[in-house]
Amino acid sequence: MKKITFLLGFFLGFFFWANAQNSAPENWFNLDKEMDGVQGVSTERTYKELLKTRKGTTVIVAVIDSGVDWEHEDLKDVMWVNTDEKPGNGIDDDGNGYIDDIHGWNFIGGKDGKNVGPDTYEVTRLYGKYKSKYEGKDRAKLSKKEKKEFDLYEKCKKEVEEKHKSATANLAQMDATESMLTAALDELEKALGKKPLTKENVEAIESDEQGLMIAKRILGQMYAEGEKVESVEALREELNSQIQDGRDYYKNQVDYAYNPDFNTRTIVGDNYSNQTEIGYGNNDYEGPDAFHGTHVAGIIAAKRNNDIGINGVAKNVQIMTIRAVPDGDERDKDVANAIRYAVDNGASVINMSFGKGYSWNKKVVDAAVKHALKNDVLLVHAAGNSALNTDVEMNFPTDKPEKKKKYFANWLEVGALSWKGGEDAPASFSNYGKTHVDVFAPGTAIYSTIPDNKYRNAQGTSMAAPVVAGVAAVLRSYFPSLTAVQVKDIIMKSSSKQDFKVNQPGTDEVVPFSDLCVSGGVANVYSAVKMAGGIKGKKKMKKSKKVVRP
Repeated sequence: MKKITFLLGFFLGFFFWANAQNSAPENWFNLDKEMDGVQGVSTERTYKELLKTRKGTTVIVAVIDSGVDWEHEDLKDVMWVNTDEKPGNGIDDDGNGYIDDIHGWNFIGGKDGKNVGPDTYEVTRLYGKYKSKYEGKDRAKLSKKEKKEFDLYEKCKKEVEEKHKSATANLAQMDATESMLTAALDELEKALGKKPLTKENVEAIESDEQGLMIAKRILGQMYAEGEKVESVEALREELNSQIQDGRDYYKNQVDYAYNPDFNTRTIVGDNYSNQTEIGYGNNDYEGPDAFHGTHVAGIIAAKRNNDIGINGVAKNVQIMTIRAVPDGDERDKDVANAIRYAVDNGASVINMSFGKGYSWNKKVVDAAVKHALKNDVLLVHAAGNSALNTDVEMNFPTDKPEKKKKYFANWLEVGALSWKGGEDAPASFSNYGKTHVDVFAPGTAIYSTIPDNKYRNAQGTSMAAPVVAGVAAVLRSYFPSLTAVQVKDIIMKSSSKQDFKVNQPGTDEVVPFSDLCVSGGVANVYSAVKMAGGIKGKKKMKKSKKVVRP
């Protein structure tokens, strides 16, 4: 039974990003608009018609994320293996600064094997950073530089305190919600008697009792979405699960995300003031919660046509897992090191399904992106899920260096597409930007791998980015002479143009789809492969491998 997003939305306005939309065609992100009637990226058609007799070269795609279940039945055969490292000997055999990094690295773990799970948001860290310096200070007596920091401190303080207060109230409300729902289901069970829980039997109940009205409304929403409910007990179990998820979510915000006194770097054991430090972390590639990273990895490269699970977008891929994203905001130092690790160890494409509204040290990330550009590596980044115009609102990391007008040419910013099409084509949560978001890709009701050999739907620009990373991997595999910049250019130019008006996420406006992204289209591997076949690739620069930085 899928999660009932209506429920907590009805009581608290809470939205679960991992909701499954059961009306979406199965495997729709790989389907073709012309042949299947849904705007996927035409993966299956491409392999059947254009790549059937061709062989590609192996490419490495790095997944910077929460961790990957590298032993998953649909991923274990596509994991990158560092053949220059001897597993388990406790020695840095290849001299890259990381011991026993067989499938990748974990930058948010300690040398003792412990791992960061929950973490703070960047806004909370900035508030904590400046609190001791500016609390109680008179802005008029500060220097120009200090005034800028003071204003940031005031902004962060207000946001953190308001969000912490709201989370505390919502956490308390969860108990009241649970009591209300328990009473409602008790009334429903009593009203049904020995009758089975069916749509007809529920609709036949006539009562103005509040509990029954709540129960009928919940079930009415589920029936309207075509979902089957086996029994009151099954419904009770699902609702209790959602309540607990909500309770965990808000408790996390209170205890960790908006708690400026919480510090996870004691677990990592690095010198956080040294933003160019390397070598910290451990080789626990999965970490305490690898749901997100495992789902992303499956979209890119779950082994195709093995009669289990799903088909990823790309063949000939090795997944390098780099853990740098906690249950909270990722840190710029870790992101920069993750990018450099991927580049220096042979990745051709890097997927980055994460983002935040503030940045601690943008320059260190910019330097890493520049390193990737110099070494011909393409970065694919999720645009974010706040229904914001990122031409106006920041979503870090970004593809624009500080104080410079030009964007990094090896960066693809990806918005999320819904399977519904028409005015509802853009996912309602997706960030967008006519100059900042490059292309859209399927990002709702995406069925993929999750830990422990399981599979589930999830949604977000986090799912759209790996679809595009998969498309890029196909191009880099079958057309290895193409540079990262050329691959980006092809993906944008070959995108399926959406020449109609759509609902602009987060607003009541109906606008041309072309207002939402640079390309005005949806990534399409079929068109990209056809275009790539007519382009003469440039000689690729020699990529660095296992470079030890001072």
